[in-house]
Amino acid sequence: MTKIQGVKDLLKYLESAGCPMTEEQINEGIAKRQIPHSQSYANTIFFDLRHIDWWISEQQKQESKN
Repeated sequence: MTKIQGVKDLLKYLESAGCPMTEEQINEGIAKRQIPHSQSYANTIFFDLRHIDWWISEQQKQESKN
């Protein structure tokens, strides 16, 4: 399981995966529980890249339906 830590690293990963987002969009997605993540007791946010890849594919499916 590959994880990355923090919104800044997620921004870079999403851009490299062809799904660029702004920091504001990511923070909003986290707050609304739309972006898969986990948070430690120290308020550090982690993202499992397998879950993020799944989430990206789901977003692309939704966009293709519209």
